[in-house]
Amino acid sequence: MIYKNFYAELGKLLYAVAKSDGKVAEKERKAMHEKVVKDLVPVENSTDEFGTDSAYYVEMQFESCQEQSADPETCFIDFISYVDDHHSAFDAKLRKATVEIADAVASAFYNTNSKERDMLQRLKHKIQEFEKQQ
Repeated sequence: MIYKNFYAELGKLLYAVAKSDGKVAEKERKAMHEKVVKDLVPVENSTDEFGTDSAYYVEMQFESCQEQSADPETCFIDFISYVDDHHSAFDAKLRKATVEIADAVASAFYNTNSKERDMLQRLKHKIQEFEKQQ
C-alpha cells in the first residue's frame, strides 16, 4: 500500500464522518488535525517529493472534500473500496488508528449523533471483516 494514497483515503473517511450529519463543525476539523499531528505524523516516515510528511495527506484530502462539498457516502465508500483493494497492508496498527481517529472526529462536536454512529458502526463492521481475511 502506498501510504500517501492511504492517508488521502483516510481523509475522505474522516470527512464522511464529520459531514454525515450535513455539516462539518470546526471542532471536528480541529480534532482531525490534532489526531494527525499527534498520532500519525510521529510514526510516519514517508514524505512526498516536497518533503511533506505523508500523514498530512489526511488533512489535504479532508479539506479538498470540504471545498468540493463532496457527498459523505461516496467518500465513505471510496475509503472502504481502497482498503478492500489493499487489505493485506491494512494492518492492525492502521485499523486501530483509523477507528480511533474516526471516533475522535465524530465525538468532537458535542457527542456522536445517530448518523455518525451509523457510519462508525459500518466502518467497524468492515474492519472486522478485514481482520477475518488476515
